[in-house]
Amino acid sequence: MGTKFCVSLTYAKNDTDKATVAFVIANAAVASNKETMVFLSTEAVRLATPGYADDVAEPGFSPLKDLMANFVKAGGKIFVCSPCLKRRGLDENKLVAGATVVGGAKLVEFLSDGSPCVSY
Repeated sequence: MGTKFCVSLTYAKNDTDKATVAFVIANAAVASNKETMVFLSTEAVRLATPGYADDVAEPGFSPLKDLMANFVKAGGKIFVCSPCLKRRGLDENKLVAGATVVGGAKLVEFLSDGSPCVSY
């Protein structure tokens, strides 16, 4: 069985259900001792900005900010698409804890050994 797991997320407040479920799955993977990465691209990069996810709470789930914080605390990595941040005029120096700005090559590298990836 593989040791890595990837969640690719393209949604933020434009679909809070998908954004929330992505981090629920990411938390399950990291809790299963998988090296887990969430790759934020397109609109999802907004989730990496402090305060943005604070008011997102889908019924039946923990608030998104808590899911994100718990994921990082458990050792999960949040990779943020650099060109997507720039396109939206967001400051790559002001990100939530655990978020790292990367290019697409980092995603390719992570997946190059055949690691599973789910997309939301």
